[in-house]
Amino acid sequence: MKFNLPIFDIKNLSFIVKGQRILSNISLEIFRSEYIAIIGPNGGGKTTLVRMLLGLEKPTSGEVKIYGKKLSDFKEWHKIGYVPQRASHVDSSFPATVLDIVKMGRTSQGGIFSSFNETDKKLVYDAMAKMDILDLQDKMIGTLSGGQRQRAMIARALASNPEILILDEPNTGVDVASQKNFYALLRKLNQEDKITIVFITHDIGVIADDIARLFTINEKAVICNDPKHLLSCQEMSELYGIDAHLLHNHKHEH
Repeated sequence: MKFNLPIFDIKNLSFIVKGQRILSNISLEIFRSEYIAIIGPNGGGKTTLVRMLLGLEKPTSGEVKIYGKKLSDFKEWHKIGYVPQRASHVDSSFPATVLDIVKMGRTSQGGIFSSFNETDKKLVYDAMAKMDILDLQDKMIGTLSGGQRQRAMIARALASNPEILILDEPNTGVDVASQKNFYALLRKLNQEDKITIVFITHDIGVIADDIARLFTINEKAVICNDPKHLLSCQEMSELYGIDAHLLHNHKHEH
């Protein structure tokens, strides 16, 4: 459901680095409770766009607003949970349990020296329950599978009680058999907790039937409002750089 005020309002966004144009005149909006996937070829600007939404990169031109505020004026960053690419890639000897990792999500509220109270504890355990990792809380993070580690990293983001969750290729390193279960957990967060979810992915076939809208980024942006009819978005197919027949085959190979 769309509200009058978008969470993210991106206008004429461009980004040039070392003479190379990464993003060109992108305009789009993201509304409350949406479930949006971002796809596109490697190097097409997907991660750069996400970093600009988070204020981690400054656009060459254009503007990003969050809840109607300019990035420079926005202070409520605890409302946004972020899981960067390869966040789950940790050394097998990393000295932290799953519980330790998820607790880190509360430091965005009070800082690393703040006391851990009952509210913090509830949010941490709720986050682990939502990602189905309560039984792993005492396991060392480095001993888990890629999919389990990724769920722990998402639980860490959820522990801040965000309204928005942004994930950059969350299934990197996750086995194919676990992908559908993983996306089902994300969809449940969106439907039951009304968390706005935006994620970068290459798993077109797995997510096409569930997402509300699809953004294709390859320097420019194409918005597909009916991902279930993915192949009807001819501009998306052209920007993604893949023949429509290949998209069709990829969609049905899972």
